[in-house]
Amino acid sequence: MNTSASPAAPGALGRHLGLFDAVVIGLGSMIGAGVFAALAPAASAAGSGLLVGLALAAVVAYCNATSSARLAARYPRSGGTYVYGRERLGDFWGYLAGWGFVVGKTASCAAMALTVGSYVWPAQAHAVAVAAVVVLTAVNYVGVQKAAWLTRGIVAAVLAVLAAVVTACLTGSTADAGHWAVGADAGFHGVLQAGGLLFFAFAGYARIATLGEEVRDPRRTIPRAVSLALGITLVVYALVALAVLAVLGPAALAHSAAPLVDAVRAAGAPGLAPVVRAGAAVAALGSLLALILGVSRTTLAMARDHHLPHRLSAVHPRFGVPHRAELAVGAVVAVLAATADVRGAIGFSSFGVLAYYAVANACAWTLTPAEGRPPRVVPVVGAAGCLVLAAALPAASVLWGAAVLALGATVYGARRLLRRG
Repeated sequence: MNTSASPAAPGALGRHLGLFDAVVIGLGSMIGAGVFAALAPAASAAGSGLLVGLALAAVVAYCNATSSARLAARYPRSGGTYVYGRERLGDFWGYLAGWGFVVGKTASCAAMALTVGSYVWPAQAHAVAVAAVVVLTAVNYVGVQKAAWLTRGIVAAVLAVLAAVVTACLTGSTADAGHWAVGADAGFHGVLQAGGLLFFAFAGYARIATLGEEVRDPRRTIPRAVSLALGITLVVYALVALAVLAVLGPAALAHSAAPLVDAVRAAGAPGLAPVVRAGAAVAALGSLLALILGVSRTTLAMARDHHLPHRLSAVHPRFGVPHRAELAVGAVVAVLAATADVRGAIGFSSFGVLAYYAVANACAWTLTPAEGRPPRVVPVVGAAGCLVLAAALPAASVLWGAAVLALGATVYGARRLLRRG
């Protein structure tokens, strides 16, 4: 296995990332995204069934992560499920997965950029969001190692803030464990919808797989990194959700624009509020940084195969990154950040990413035992969970998501016909 820090061949990416950096990039994608952006809309959907929705999202995420890790170890190249779909199911399914990922995760980038803006300067949230996109695109442009170093600091800071929030809430006099009980307001559809919205927060482990071409010893490193990153995130999210619910209760949480800030104030620790706001902004920056990395790598893979403009497949001779893909992704995200809405972006993103993972689970089903196939129940539960959660999302998210996937399929079919003609 090539472990050189420079590209092994023209147009290839260098393998710079070890286990620790791969785990940190996964954590940077997940820690913060759901805690600061998805808890409130999920509580609005599920009411007192929020924790059930979180558990449902975690089960589906575990199955998807297991399937993705086995496939990434088998095909350690940039592109994630775009590559696996082409190798295992055929060109169309790989293309559709890649299309869903690029579109869905571009919406995720906009959501995270707007989260930064809403915490740093609410009155100018869109302007701050665009500035954040520009700065982080520049960081990614100068090399994945620099992005990994920045992500280390971000993850450490965010974990410290979340630990302070959990401690303040669970040790405060206003904490009420009765808020954890599931009441009559927790409808079946609402819990499913909450699971779909919270899945948005867990999908960051895909960043490890999409960076497969830049990971050292990928067959060993990627499965371990995915498992570690997801396991840590599950524990953190469960603790934060329990802490915030104990203080605010599901009704107040559902109507909160900044749940963790409101929680520490209600817990009698208002001095923590500015720290939590800063932590939210830093967490969203970490997610945005890793998201731009992942989307640009899938864009690179699709451009190599001419499903996107081939010029986007260029790798910078000095920095060893897909610089044109990164600049293109940054430009599109900046436009969305200037015009989009956070909650709408989360639902739309979840639909595209759930479609992506449904294809990943179908690919994992085709693996043989010699190729590292997971237990059969894993891809079955993963695929079924993805489809159910996608269908349960808000109607607008489902309609727009289905329309975008249909557009991608139409473009694919039209190109095939033109080539034959």
